[in-house]
Amino acid sequence: MKAKECPKCGSKAIGTGKQTGYSVMYPVNKMSLGSDIVFSICVSCGFIIESYVTKPEKFKDTM
Repeated sequence: MKAKECPKCGSKAIGTGKQTGYSVMYPVNKMSLGSDIVFSICVSCGFIIESYVTKPEKFKDTM
């Protein structure tokens, strides 16, 4: 689900960002290269509304 409105300030101006460097999510107890993390960010107040990985299939069998 993609965020439509900021829960903090009510703005509908939502941008998308990605951390750089070593900011990758790695599965626990599984050898994998991991997945980038993407953020939905309110461009009015800077609140991070949601975050998700781009390759969720890498986290199967980690529960």
